[in-house]
Amino acid sequence: MSESLAFRGLINFIRDQYRSKDYIPLHAPSFHGREKEYVNETIESTFVSSVGAFVNRFEDDIAAYTKSPKAVATVNGTAALHTALLLAGVRAGDLVITQALTFVATCNAIAYCGAQPVFVDVDRRTLGLSPAAMEDWLDKNATVDNDGVCRTKCGERVIRACVPMHTFGHPCDLDGLNEICTQWGLSLVEDAAESLGSLYHERHTGTFGLFGTLSFNGNKIITTGGGGMILTGTEMGARAKHLTTTAKQPHPVAFVHDEVGYNYRLPNINAALGCAQLEQLEQLVSAKRSLAAKYTEFLRNSDLTFVAEPVGCRSNFWLNAVICGDESQRDSLLRATAAAGVMTRPVWQPMHLLPMFKECPRDDLTMTQWLAARIVNLPSSAPLDQKP
Repeated sequence: MSESLAFRGLINFIRDQYRSKDYIPLHAPSFHGREKEYVNETIESTFVSSVGAFVNRFEDDIAAYTKSPKAVATVNGTAALHTALLLAGVRAGDLVITQALTFVATCNAIAYCGAQPVFVDVDRRTLGLSPAAMEDWLDKNATVDNDGVCRTKCGERVIRACVPMHTFGHPCDLDGLNEICTQWGLSLVEDAAESLGSLYHERHTGTFGLFGTLSFNGNKIITTGGGGMILTGTEMGARAKHLTTTAKQPHPVAFVHDEVGYNYRLPNINAALGCAQLEQLEQLVSAKRSLAAKYTEFLRNSDLTFVAEPVGCRSNFWLNAVICGDESQRDSLLRATAAAGVMTRPVWQPMHLLPMFKECPRDDLTMTQWLAARIVNLPSSAPLDQKP
């Protein structure tokens, strides 16, 4: 049987969801609210850059939605994560525990601080950082000194933080990770770029650690075109806002900067788009969860395993994913869907295989490599008949 015939049922199912014979993208933005109204309002006000009412409104709205004490808007999710790591105390020469199964921005932000990732394995059920693997690596390689600082056993390197990523919107095991971070004196910084709208035990992802970060890139569940957000407490939020606005002190006329800051502020015109998008978020989560339920049912007796949300969680199902039987089946599915004009993609190449991170410390990554050889993302835009 040809590859196209082998996957024809799935391809037809996907086309039925989108009622289209045209090319079907992996994840397209949805603009069905007040986006044009709010963007036009910024243009008419002339406040289209980093000063304007929509920036503050977007921050307040995200804080209210996630129930975070403070939210600070940034120009993109990577900038948000970089700022969070700096404020968590990550410095040149430090080590930061994270997962190799992630988008490169997670590790780039660590590198921006002059620090180095430590790659430990992921959980099969969450696709996120495994508490068991993390604890095992720490037991073998780390100690806590008399000052409560986590260090490598040789004492040369400080292990400062832990950065789990909520893969495809599925929450990590945050209870387990938090417990280990507390035990070892590590700052938990959640990379929640993909998980806006996802809940872990009825609490929003990104609100469990010292910091959480979001992304509003064009392919996310809601978009500002490009943008990010830092979720944190009130005091750290004030520090984040100061640092991301070039560390400029308030002054009626003079330019006064009291430390090296970053030009990471989100423009008002992008925030306007975000405000309109956020008004539709719960409807989009509902539509995407409905699509995931349909994939689950369709694939129930298939040899493809649909990636379900972890028990006790609500996933936004940012990207739907299946696990193939092996790498050969994965490649066949990718070729067949591409030939049929339906966009699918493999998961990212694991970070420890990239040239700039290949020398980083790492533990056994058996599950990471097993998943990387088998995962395929399927079209995940909210279907037309379920958009707000």
